[in-house]
Amino acid sequence: QVQLVESEGGLVQPGGSLRLSCVASGSISSIYSMGWYRQAPSKPRELVAVIESGGNTKYADFVKGRFTISRDNAKNTVYLQMNSLKPEDSAAYYCNADLSSYTDLRRYDYWGQGTQVIVSS
Repeated sequence: QVQLVESEGGLVQPGGSLRLSCVASGSISSIYSMGWYRQAPSKPRELVAVIESGGNTKYADFVKGRFTISRDNAKNTVYLQMNSLKPEDSAAYYCNADLSSYTDLRRYDYWGQGTQVIVSS
């Protein structure tokens, strides 16, 4: 079985920083991309950032220049460094991985359980 486990979020003051991590574990054959999405109450889930296996990255406009996504392929881990946080960044953050497993070589999207980030003074 494949699992994505995120680090704990937390409460951060506006302008502060927080780093999230997510580890993919299990019978993983290949990871094609890993990324972060977020969902605020009463809003749809939205892409924050994604990084492909080769290192190409994509960011939502609302985080460009503030958030940085990185990846350690050897550890099947993706990070999201969040700086200059704003109250509107408050949301549940979900890790996502597009990967194939040894038990089923087809590609599927896997999701973490979500971690809460609250930006407030």
